[in-house]
Amino acid sequence: MSQIQPLRESSIAVDERREWIRVDDHLLMEYRLTSESADTPQPGMPPLTDEMIEAAVGKPTADLLARSGDTLATSPFLPWIMKVDWLMEVLLRGMAHIQPESIAIARLTEVNISGGGISFVSPRPFQASDLLTLKLILPPFTPVNTTAKVIRTSPLTGAPGYLIATQYVELSPDDQEHIIRHIIQTQAERLRARRNTGG
Repeated sequence: MSQIQPLRESSIAVDERREWIRVDDHLLMEYRLTSESADTPQPGMPPLTDEMIEAAVGKPTADLLARSGDTLATSPFLPWIMKVDWLMEVLLRGMAHIQPESIAIARLTEVNISGGGISFVSPRPFQASDLLTLKLILPPFTPVNTTAKVIRTSPLTGAPGYLIATQYVELSPDDQEHIIRHIIQTQAERLRARRNTGG
């Protein structure tokens, strides 16, 4: 069952929603307390699975294909991109089986994102005012690094995990523009898809 509905309804106050355009999405994301080392395993995070690795490697290429349409689908570069993805997936799976705690990769995460903050589902709770280091990968290959302050943590209803609502405290204007463009493009794509299906 999707947690998108709780994200939309409870993550951001009404006055904050008016200020920023928001969208529910699934993004590749890494997060940790700013006080935690990037090299240490995250407490409370489930172990990396083959499916998580496949999603982390395959999502950017799938997003690129979806956004470029026939241009990339008929390109002679596509088989090479697929080979690189396959090789990366094989390497990551091997490393994850040998030493699981050594692999820190972005995980596909359910989010509600705006230019002012992001809410996401986490297996791990955080405290209000905690500072988090966030790494997002916007489709297809745009990395965004930011620091965000936890505004609220709420246990999910009917599912394990927590809804974490944050506000960016360090975000470059360029990264904010990337986020806003992603939101507008995602909304436009969804509107086109609804029109094409008659919904």
